[in-house]
Amino acid sequence: MIVYVQAGNLEVIVKDDVLKSLRENPGRFVSGESLSERLGVSRTAVWKYIRELKDRGYIIESSSKKGYKLDDSIELFNEFEIRYNLSTTILGGKIHYFDTLDSTSSYAKRIAAEGAPDGTVVIADVQTAGRGRLGRAWESAGGKGIWMSVVLRPSISPEEIQVITLAASVAVVNAIGSVTGIRTGIKWPNDIVIDGRKVCGILTEMSSETDKINFLVIGIGINVNQEATDFPEELRSSAVSLGMLVDSDPGRIPCEKADKFLSRKELVWKLLLELEGMYLEINNGKTGSIIERWKQHSITIGKTVRITHRGSEYTGTAADITSDGKLVVKCEDGTVREVSVSYTHLRAHETGRNL
Repeated sequence: MIVYVQAGNLEVIVKDDVLKSLRENPGRFVSGESLSERLGVSRTAVWKYIRELKDRGYIIESSSKKGYKLDDSIELFNEFEIRYNLSTTILGGKIHYFDTLDSTSSYAKRIAAEGAPDGTVVIADVQTAGRGRLGRAWESAGGKGIWMSVVLRPSISPEEIQVITLAASVAVVNAIGSVTGIRTGIKWPNDIVIDGRKVCGILTEMSSETDKINFLVIGIGINVNQEATDFPEELRSSAVSLGMLVDSDPGRIPCEKADKFLSRKELVWKLLLELEGMYLEINNGKTGSIIERWKQHSITIGKTVRITHRGSEYTGTAADITSDGKLVVKCEDGTVREVSVSYTHLRAHETGRNL
C-alpha cells in the first residue's frame, strides 16, 4: 500500500491491492464490482487506479461487462514487482524504488542516518552517479542491471565488518547460480567475476562509534542484460553481463549481445533471501560457515597478489582468510600479513581463466 500526502491530508492509494487482485487471477477477468467491494472504494476509484497502473506500464484489458484482465507476459521492474514474491522477513521490509537516482548508496546512507530500519532496500532502474571502490564510477544504465543498496544494523563490532562484505559476495554468487546457472567466482574482497571479467561489484560503507556500528550500507551493482556496446570501450575487455554468457559456448567466450533476457526481479528476490540468511547467521555469531563458503568460491586464494597499502607495496601468495574476513598473505620477504580492505591486485598472468 502506497501512502501519499496531498493538501495536508494522508490519502491511502490502493493501486497495489488492485494489482494484487489481478495477479491472483491470471488470464481471467476480475469485475470492477468485486474489486470495489474487496477494497472498499467506488468503481470510479477502481477505474482511476487501473488507469494509473496502465501509466506505469502494465497492460490491462478492460471490458465494460467482464471487468479487467492483466497481461503479465511482460517484465516490469518497480517496487510492487520487487515486493510481490519477496520471501524475506527483514530485508526488503521497506523498499525505496526510483526510476532514476544519483546513487542508491548515497540515498541509503542519508535515510539510514535519519533512522531507516534494519533491512531497508534502495533500488533504482538508473543511477546517474553510481560508485565503486576507491571512488570509481560505476556504469548504471536503465533496464539493464541491478543497482541496489541495503541498510543493515548488525549486532557485531566495527572490526567484524569485513565478514558482512564476504557474506554479500557469497549471496550474489549463490543467487546468480540459482537463477541463471552461471558459475561465478569472488576476487577478494568484493568483485564477482567470470573468467576475469567483472559482473558485479559490492561496496560496504559504515557509520560507527568506537565499539558500535550505527549502520552499514551494502551497495550491490550487477550487470544483467547489457550487451558489449553498453559498456564504455575501455571496459569491454574487463566487464561482462550475465546475459552475454547465457547459452554461450562451453569455453564461455561472452557473446556480444545478450540474446536471452534475464529477470532482474527474480535475481533480486533470490539475492535478498540469500543475504538475509547469512545476515541472521552473523547476528547469531555463526560466521565460520560463511568464511568456508567464501573460500569455495574464491579465485584469490592460492594466487600471487600485489598489495598496496599506505604507500607500501607487498607481493606474496594469498594463503587464507581469517575468521574476521582478513586476507592472509605470505609475502616474498618471508613475513605473513593479514590484510583488511586494502587495494589488492591479482597479477594478470597468474589468474588465467579460472572459471
